[in-house]
Order: sequence, then C-alpha cells, then structure tokens
Amino acid sequence: MEDIEERLEGLIEEINTKQILVIVEGKKDLKALEELGIEKIYPINRKPIYKVIDEINEKEVLILTDLDQTGKELYSVLKSGLQNKGIKINNNLRNFLFKTEIRQIEGITHYILKKQGL
Repeated sequence: MEDIEERLEGLIEEINTKQILVIVEGKKDLKALEELGIEKIYPINRKPIYKVIDEINEKEVLILTDLDQTGKELYSVLKSGLQNKGIKINNNLRNFLFKTEIRQIEGITHYILKKQGL
C-alpha cells in the first residue's frame, strides 16, 4: 500500500499537471499549499462568496476549505455556486484528506513532517 506522502505527491502532481485552481480560505492555507508545490491557488481571504464565485472562470477547481463544520458549510456554498456556472469540482485531494487526521489545511505540512518523523 502506498504511503501518505506518495499519495499526496500524486494528487499534487495531478493538480499542477491539469492546472486545477485550488480555492482555500486564507493566507496560512495558501502558504501551506505553496510549500507543497501547488502552483495555482486562490485564497478567499474573507471575500464575499458571491464575488469569489463571480471571479472564478475555470473549467475545474478544487475547493480545499478546512474539514471542520465552518469549512464544510463554505465548501457546500462554493460547490453549489461554481457548479451552477458549469465548473467541475475535483474532490480527489479533499476526499484523501478526510481519511487522515488533517482537519485544517494549514496543518498539511506539519502533518507530513510528523509522519516522516522530522
């Protein structure tokens, strides 16, 4: 069975290869994903949701809000609004993260380092 790092690397490679826009909640999430090598990131930074939905014109996006109740609610609203515009929602990385202990996106790099024993 492949380990968490390999699976995560594969998902990140898919995101970058397909040029999928990753939507995150804030600056700390942006920084964490940049550290992982994700290239195309859109931080919401408390912007009104209708503006976020209006500004995004991609074929496919990944909504990577935190996996807590607030993040799930935000995900739901964004998903609905973006799908109404005909944008495909990629859930591969999000679904993978639900199988881990990670609940805050900004904690991804810390989680990986912990798994590596660093």
